[in-house]
Amino acid sequence: MNQSRRHFLRGVGGAVLALPGLESLAGAAGTLAAQPQLRMAHFYVPIGVVRRGFFPGEANDIIPEGNLGNVMKSLGKQDPHYSVRPLDELTLTMQPLEEVKSQINLITGMDRTFQQGTDVHAQCASCYLSSAKPYTIQGSAWPLDRTLDHIVADHIGQGTPFRTLEFSCNSHKDNKESIYFDNISWYGTGHLAPSIRDPRKMYQRLFSTQETARYRDITSLVLEDARSLQKDLGKGDRDKFSEYFESIRSIETQIQRLESMKAELSQVDFPEPAEAYLPRGDYIRLMGDLMVTALQTGLTNVATFMVGPERWDTPYLFDGLFDKPRSHHQMSHNQTKEIDDLLKVDRFHMEQYAYLIERMRKIQEADGTTLLDNTLFTYGSGLGDGSTHQYNDLPIIVAGGGKKVRSGQHINMPEGTPLSNLWLTQARLTGLPIETFADSTGQISDLLA
Repeated sequence: MNQSRRHFLRGVGGAVLALPGLESLAGAAGTLAAQPQLRMAHFYVPIGVVRRGFFPGEANDIIPEGNLGNVMKSLGKQDPHYSVRPLDELTLTMQPLEEVKSQINLITGMDRTFQQGTDVHAQCASCYLSSAKPYTIQGSAWPLDRTLDHIVADHIGQGTPFRTLEFSCNSHKDNKESIYFDNISWYGTGHLAPSIRDPRKMYQRLFSTQETARYRDITSLVLEDARSLQKDLGKGDRDKFSEYFESIRSIETQIQRLESMKAELSQVDFPEPAEAYLPRGDYIRLMGDLMVTALQTGLTNVATFMVGPERWDTPYLFDGLFDKPRSHHQMSHNQTKEIDDLLKVDRFHMEQYAYLIERMRKIQEADGTTLLDNTLFTYGSGLGDGSTHQYNDLPIIVAGGGKKVRSGQHINMPEGTPLSNLWLTQARLTGLPIETFADSTGQISDLLA
């Protein structure tokens, strides 16, 4: 293991986990809450999975030959009928979750929206958390609307320094694809919530007092100009401008909250990551450690985590798996020849998810529960199979949720169930009083305790 990473983990494991739940940070305003807020985090895997390795009952199915194009309904092999059964024997790809299977739910049979006329991969990540009805969003070729994380953050992120945090493990420097291939979080149609790829930049955003001071200085200047400009506006413009003014004020408020937490956060022995190459697994886990710590310390209640970009042909060196860099996307289109290596990549991604679940499970909160108990941590992809580009029967796992969620189940939804039913269920679990979300048709009742 890289020395910088070993030093980093020693700091996190020895200091952060030894703190008594950081009780002064447990509430929205720094006071101890009787019950911790249920958080939300999404672990996104690009380009789907190899179905025969992930889905129960498909181990002996025929491997798709090459790129079969935009196939939506042809290869979903799950039972089209609704069923709930104990999650007993795990498939090859899911085996890294063996130790935590009593705290997860495998959910199969859910489909997501696809809008004809645009690139298949472009919609995978960008529309994953919005699931808007096709052809209902003006000014967009994608069914892309305000995403679930920001809608939920409007409700549970008001009292945290960062309403949401966006993590990405795309270490590539080349601008291979557009922003739609590399982001799952959006403030609204056409308004990206940009992710941070560099562990050092994320560290500085979370813990650097210099970064906070810069944000404060810039915000103060903008507010000063805004107050001056507002005097010269007519009534109609003043009403419009007030919305802008309040959004800047909210940034100022969040900065003040972050500054008020600095004293407690200074107790966290969290060394700044070194500016050096990290093996692929160490890099993903380092970004994951930063996300877990942000959730643990109350810096945010909502996070998204992309393990890699869609359709990015520049290869990665999957250290320990292969002896040379490989392109995940190119491998997915040659599944008949690359099946064994693709299965290794799928399992590798699942190992990173399992690692983060275990990290959350070991962190005790102020009331004796764990961070995992108080987090809905979802693994998912925008494709059911990377070779066939199918948008139906997506690979979805939900971990955590504690007493609010029934766990240890394989829930197979009826054919045609929209993915947004899960997003509606999760939004309501966090306390958001909404009746529908995007193209949802109802909640997933068997997920509720």
